[in-house]
Amino acid sequence: MSGPLSGFKILDLSAVLSGPLATTWLCDQGAEVIKVEAFDGDIIRHVRKSDDGLTTVFVASNRGKEAIAIDLKARAGIDVVKRIVAEVDVVVQNFRPGAIERMGLDYDSLKALNPKLIYCSISGFGNKGPYANKRIYDPIIQGISGLTAIQGGIGKPPKMIRTLIPDVVTALTAAQAITAALLSRERTGEGQHVTVAMIDAMISLTWASMMASHMLPDQDKVNNTAPDRGDDLLFETSDGYITAVAVSEIEWQGLCRALDREEWLDNERLNTPAGRTTNTDALSELLSPIVQAKPSKYWLDLFDQHGVPCGPVLSPAEIPHDEQIIANELVDVLDHPGIGRVRQSRPAARFSGTPAHIQGPAPKIGEHTRTILDRFSFSEAEIADLYSQNVVR
Repeated sequence: MSGPLSGFKILDLSAVLSGPLATTWLCDQGAEVIKVEAFDGDIIRHVRKSDDGLTTVFVASNRGKEAIAIDLKARAGIDVVKRIVAEVDVVVQNFRPGAIERMGLDYDSLKALNPKLIYCSISGFGNKGPYANKRIYDPIIQGISGLTAIQGGIGKPPKMIRTLIPDVVTALTAAQAITAALLSRERTGEGQHVTVAMIDAMISLTWASMMASHMLPDQDKVNNTAPDRGDDLLFETSDGYITAVAVSEIEWQGLCRALDREEWLDNERLNTPAGRTTNTDALSELLSPIVQAKPSKYWLDLFDQHGVPCGPVLSPAEIPHDEQIIANELVDVLDHPGIGRVRQSRPAARFSGTPAHIQGPAPKIGEHTRTILDRFSFSEAEIADLYSQNVVR
């Protein structure tokens, strides 16, 4: 492993997306990640038809890891995890509240084995409150966090965002928090318990924009004055869609001049930054009929010439072929065992001295069980006994 986190060892007890994706990004940065699974594997292996559980979603959220399959319902399986924990830097888990305590793999139990351990717990709502024990998937958090209301728009039905935003934001939050806890440990020599609730991560993400009209408790009231930043910033052209935004005065002047509509400069609803961010529907009504008349490239070139922030609206199929994506070398093509050629996004952050990179393919269920046990000083006799007792596979 190479990268800024080279030398750190992470035991990943998590499943589905938020935890696995967090540890994948840490793996991209050089951490050694061991994925613990039950014998039937992480459920994300089975959301699409695949060979050996290697779905494209699983590969993207588990690349570079090693895998060990353990029966965590067996006392001997728990003991295997505890022996490994004694020699790792980080444990990540996203079991429902209460489950990890019943297994004896909670922070307090593992801290006794490894006082310098960084232990990250990911959950939907944390350990208290009326929702703490709810079964959680991404859409539940979208609804409760207000994200669907934002996406639907003021006075309109709520809408789901058709990608797993809460899972991904939680993964980012967890990865950053784990790194911060490791830095703190380097300074203090002490481990700690890091807790990340999906609802906390999402509301923290959207707070600055979503709650603009609800931040002053002395003036709290139900109102609909928050800016509506939805479909009104997407404009249909003669051959597709673009997005364009004019917030500052110089951008607004550039837009009006590009369209030869300088009379808009005196429009009372749009002649201030606050007006333009609040009255986006009015802006859309003005722009849409004009922009529909010509192709996307015409408008993008014209707006660029006049300093108007703009861009194409790409489909997933178009992303790998976009000239900016290519220039950024954002998409790697890997030869992945069991799948063949597979596209992956490279690690987003670039490090000049300790480059991050995709460390390898995603593992099959239990692909490295024997290797991992040997590395953590299990004897040949112990390993043979664990296999014969069906504790590991």
